[in-house]
Amino acid sequence: MLIQKLRMCEEFIAGDGTLLRELLHPDKQPLELRYSLAHAIVPIGKTSTPHSLTTSEVYYILSGKGEMHIDGELQIVEPGDAVYIPPNARQFIRNCGEEMLVFICIVDPAWRKEDETIYPV
Repeated sequence: MLIQKLRMCEEFIAGDGTLLRELLHPDKQPLELRYSLAHAIVPIGKTSTPHSLTTSEVYYILSGKGEMHIDGELQIVEPGDAVYIPPNARQFIRNCGEEMLVFICIVDPAWRKEDETIYPV
């Protein structure tokens, strides 16, 4: 049995500028997973850097309020919302609320640096 505690995962700044902690990744734990699972934070008033992945991604919003941008489309997201981001979609999220924007990221297949493109702002 593997139970991964969030507080035990190292926090780092991801390529898109979000504060990230990888909870599950098949390259980091001896797991037979296709996907990776991470906990992300966008501070108040901040925006993640526009980027795309060659893989699909899902954000599940835990707290805060954000503006989700996918391929030029904009929707407001809030706790309880699940957002599907198709492969190769240009995307970013802006914290437009009054608290930290916190969400879970699921990337399938698992996130790899070489699958991500960061766009200049």
